[in-house]
Amino acid sequence: MRDYGKVSPQFWIGSTGKQLRAAGMEAQIVAMYLMTCPHANMLGLYYLPKLYIAHETGLGEKGASKGLARAIEAGFCAYDEASEMVWVFEMARYQIADQLKPDDKRCIGIQNEYNALPANPHLEPFFEKYAASFNLTKKRQEPTKTASPIEAPSKPHRSQEQEQEQEQEQEKPSCASADARDRPGRATTSDGFEQFWAAYPKRVSKGAARKAWAKLKPSEQLLRAILAGIGRAKTSTQWLRDDGRFIPHPATWLNAEGWLDDLPTSGANPDEQWWLGRGFGTRESAIAAGVMESA
Repeated sequence: MRDYGKVSPQFWIGSTGKQLRAAGMEAQIVAMYLMTCPHANMLGLYYLPKLYIAHETGLGEKGASKGLARAIEAGFCAYDEASEMVWVFEMARYQIADQLKPDDKRCIGIQNEYNALPANPHLEPFFEKYAASFNLTKKRQEPTKTASPIEAPSKPHRSQEQEQEQEQEQEKPSCASADARDRPGRATTSDGFEQFWAAYPKRVSKGAARKAWAKLKPSEQLLRAILAGIGRAKTSTQWLRDDGRFIPHPATWLNAEGWLDDLPTSGANPDEQWWLGRGFGTRESAIAAGVMESA
């Protein structure tokens, strides 16, 4: 989780804030939640199933969906249903800075966090918006042509398509059959696994984790249970102890059905574990990537 989240007074009195107020209470609650929720990162581009919004705001599924839709209409954010990734357009500017100098180490951390995001349609527009401000050097492109709520991604050039096909080929799991991937009622390896990978705080040994996932073949219901289990475990004594040292490797956790564990909740403030919310398993790995607690 992040150690804190910044909210500008303009949220209430700016033009977008006025549109949110006019859209209703649900829109304001969802917008505030998107900036301060425990799943957010400093980029404002992160994995967030609607179920999380419904549960953690207390709005329920209907209220959360309504609030999110109104926030999108107000130009506050965009949400992709397929990848379940949300992008709060101005969040990176408020959480980080309007502009960073090229020698600022936070630029490396921002690029690394951007590189680690699951595939989604917001990657290109995010880069185009913030590349100059944060000195980003590598732009990622979404191989799946999924229209976002704000605008449909443009069709890439042929050379880009060839690169994307090669990336897709490399990402295919070696041990999952086509029959298992296409079986009705099963979460596909690409969608389901990437959702799991984005939510799990210790992202190591991805190949082993993918094999464990393919062996598990979770249904949509089980996928939701796994994600909920990760959310609970992130606040547990075991996962917060010693800079996340005792968080199991993802493959180990999957093979042991860790989402069924009833772990005691830590009495310590989970926000102190700032590196988990920024996609790193330990404090040392975050610092090595140039991401600092005060960033």
